[in-house]
Amino acid sequence: MVSKANEEEVKQLLKEMEEGNVIGIVGIHGIPGTQMNNIRRSLRGNAKLIVSKNTLISIALQDLEGKKKNVKELAKYIKDQSALIVSDKDPFKLAKIVEASRTRASPKGGEIAPEDVVVPAGETEFKPGPIVSDLQKVGIPASIEKGKVVIKKDTVVVKKGEKISKDLAQMLAKLDIRPIPVGLEIRAFYENGYIFGSDALKIDTEKVLQDLKNSIMNAFNLSLNVGYYTKLTIPIMLSDAYMKALSLGININYFTPETIKHLLAKANLQAMTIKEKLGDI
Repeated sequence: MVSKANEEEVKQLLKEMEEGNVIGIVGIHGIPGTQMNNIRRSLRGNAKLIVSKNTLISIALQDLEGKKKNVKELAKYIKDQSALIVSDKDPFKLAKIVEASRTRASPKGGEIAPEDVVVPAGETEFKPGPIVSDLQKVGIPASIEKGKVVIKKDTVVVKKGEKISKDLAQMLAKLDIRPIPVGLEIRAFYENGYIFGSDALKIDTEKVLQDLKNSIMNAFNLSLNVGYYTKLTIPIMLSDAYMKALSLGININYFTPETIKHLLAKANLQAMTIKEKLGDI
């Protein structure tokens, strides 16, 4: 049985989802509070992130089915720690906005490095002391130079796919190196009865649009070259045919309303040329 408080929350979820054209399910597992607040701020004006219990989100989606056909299918993507995202942007633009909201965090230890983690060479803010041996212990070549703790050279401290140790994680945090990407995991978006999975939303719409433009241009050029009539090619082909007919008419001295002014100009030029030559005799 759903409690009164939960009933009110479901009603609020319904209200939020009814107001948006696009409804999405996103994963929020492992996102620290600070990063979550940053993500909310970055989404402001484009989308609203709503965190609730998975069961209540599922109930709200079922209740919304009468107003938004097929929306209940989003419930299949609710697992682990999930949240709703509601927006008026189209699914593909929203996916880009969500991806752009991703931030980076320092590891806590135990994470798998998503890429090579590099500690750059240079001075640090640390004062000389035990920190030097702590850095050296995790493979960071540190020394004291002119009263400052310095990293001697760029150093890969953990390679992509390797586990980050707790000791290394502590040093990376002190150095403010944040190799762990943190952000919303796109599960699926709903719009007008259609469900878009994460794979579909990864499509590069700009590239698709450019490819489409290139295909249209190639087809257009081919149609012109083979003389195939379409709405796009007819005006150009008629213009080309007109210019060729006009040129032919002028060359063979064929009188038409279109060629006569050109032929008169041609005759005048020939007469002037003859006059100049006769004048020299």
